[in-house]
Amino acid sequence: MASIKDVAAQAGVSVATVSRVLNSHPSVSPDARARVLAAVDVLGYRPNAVARSLRTDRTRTLGLVISDVLNPYFTELARFVEEEARALGYSVIIGNADERPDLQEHHVRTLLDRRIDGLLVSPADGSSPLMPGSAGSGTPMVFVDRWIQGVDVPVVRADGRDAIRDLVAHLHRLGHRRLAIIAGPAATTTGNERVEAFREALRAYGLALPDAYIGRGDFQADSGRRVTERFLALPEPPEIVFAADNLMALGALDAIRARGLRVPRDIGLAAFDDIPWFLHTDPPITAIAQPTGELGRAAVRALVDIVEGRSPQSVTLPARLVVRSSCGEHDPNRRSEL
Repeated sequence: MASIKDVAAQAGVSVATVSRVLNSHPSVSPDARARVLAAVDVLGYRPNAVARSLRTDRTRTLGLVISDVLNPYFTELARFVEEEARALGYSVIIGNADERPDLQEHHVRTLLDRRIDGLLVSPADGSSPLMPGSAGSGTPMVFVDRWIQGVDVPVVRADGRDAIRDLVAHLHRLGHRRLAIIAGPAATTTGNERVEAFREALRAYGLALPDAYIGRGDFQADSGRRVTERFLALPEPPEIVFAADNLMALGALDAIRARGLRVPRDIGLAAFDDIPWFLHTDPPITAIAQPTGELGRAAVRALVDIVEGRSPQSVTLPARLVVRSSCGEHDPNRRSEL
């Protein structure tokens, strides 16, 4: 394996000049830079990243802890995070919390031990003692999608309140009045925010959200299935089930079909977090879409700003309603009130 001395000899320059070129130092002539880069290519030289990080106190590596890698929303988010980080000259190490606070803490500790330059986290819950301490000790950190109250770091997220209002208005126009929600965990900011936005939107139309029409899930399909089974067993089941994430919506769809019921003929279904699958279900599912790519890219830019000594602001982007066919949109017998 070629060494930095071999590169210097091949290029006819000093080892110090090679080092300056590899570290993008401006005090190297264009001719010397070109000769060094050509020698690097010819010899296949690869700098020792570990040794360089010890000298510079930078690894050019970011950590990303996501709530659930099996959730298509977070899978897509991770893709855009990695893509933007690579464009900015950083690598990403990903940890999957699987919606478990203990796994989240394990991944955060492991990443910090590996001397990452900064940390992106979508918290599995809001009670972590590790992240407030890490942020307070100066670890560059950004929350993405979810956040922890009282931890003073930038947050990059989508605001779904307007989109939820649009959804309720849409359902009201279709004549639906009994609307239920499968909410996320109370320990998460998104779990609480979405159910409160739904309640507020219903109130604007003089509609209540009875306790019987609220079910708490855990952003996993099984919980969506269990909550929907309970809704369907009520003396007066809801006309619409709104699942506060995509996996819970798929669980709800399973429960509806297991009863021999059809969407939207017997009960309607809507979801937060649009995914490509929803376009291909039968019927295609009406959903609220988050700007996943923009969120991932903005989160990386904010974190790199902190790492490189700048002071970014939090970023909030709008979600939007995507109307399809799962709430009776194309039923000629559906009562519509404008």
